[in-house]
Amino acid sequence: MNLELVPVRTAEQEREFIFFQERHPNGRENWVPPIWMDEKAFHSSKKHPAYKVSRTERWLAYDSNNAVGRIMGIIHDEYNTRNSEKTARFYALECINNQDVAHALLGTAERWAKDQGMERIIGPFGFSDKDPEGLQVEGFEFTPVISTATNAAFLEQLVVNEKYSKLTDCVVYRLDIPTVTPEIFHRVASRVQQKLEIQLLEFYSTRQLKPYVLPIFRLINETYKNLLGFVPLSEKEMKKLSSQYLPLLDPHFVKVVVNGKNELIAFIIAVPDFSDGLKKSKGRLLPFGFLEVFAAMKKTQQLNLLLGAVHPDYQGKGLTALLGISLFEAARKRNFTFCDSHLILETNTKMRSEMERIGGIVYKRYRIFQKVL
Repeated sequence: MNLELVPVRTAEQEREFIFFQERHPNGRENWVPPIWMDEKAFHSSKKHPAYKVSRTERWLAYDSNNAVGRIMGIIHDEYNTRNSEKTARFYALECINNQDVAHALLGTAERWAKDQGMERIIGPFGFSDKDPEGLQVEGFEFTPVISTATNAAFLEQLVVNEKYSKLTDCVVYRLDIPTVTPEIFHRVASRVQQKLEIQLLEFYSTRQLKPYVLPIFRLINETYKNLLGFVPLSEKEMKKLSSQYLPLLDPHFVKVVVNGKNELIAFIIAVPDFSDGLKKSKGRLLPFGFLEVFAAMKKTQQLNLLLGAVHPDYQGKGLTALLGISLFEAARKRNFTFCDSHLILETNTKMRSEMERIGGIVYKRYRIFQKVL
């Protein structure tokens, strides 16, 4: 091969970088495109606030003027300072099934990170845990869902061959929606409602839901602070994410618990799966792709969990049972048959125990790698 690594500098190169996946799905039949307008926003230093607290670089690999791979390097200075680390990240790694290409891409990112004074590199990992993280290593027969990696199976071995080792895994559970909510849920929920001054809120319109979106993100800051790679969201980032995802949320699948002071103390968010809609629209919501997405959300029998949290002061008190009862009831009304848990760190034993207690089975696995520089 006549390989050349080129840093992304021009608008044409940036477009080549962003849409590389679309041109090279690498034979994965159930590849699902991202929402391209979101991808463009992610790669815009003007629109994404994380660029202000990070150093980044992107490269394209060419073979005789044909793009054969891409990679992004990230040094999140705010996170490193907060956690006393010198860690770089690689992200958006995609390439053809060729070790020379993978070697050139990862090697370039490693040298850049080392030149910047970093001691370790991890990845795939974006600016935060809200970005698709890890390489999928199990469950390729199942369709990917929004905000998860959709890489080809061969990519794992290419990374391992470059002397990367496992840092951690994220697992995804498949959970059948019970036709009848287990009695234990009702007993626990009844007990918590008797002991605590709390109220479960349900929503039937986006207008009703909107006032609670920012409090949800503030609770995320409080409860996710010890998770790998998490950086507290600024108010600006919260507003950006609110405008980005609120139109896609079905209010019926957002459940919130408030205390006696009307403070939000727990929530769960799920969305009907719209992967088929993204495939049919090719990831382009405009001008009419959003119709395919909404049609897919109406036809699917799969519900995808996106986020959930319980305030530290209320954990272990049974609020998850209260949220679960309400979510199951809403799911049954819409004839959903199973639920995807989204990514859960394998070390998150509390959340994993909750999933397994109600019959969840791990059916996908994503791996984050590391290498000492």
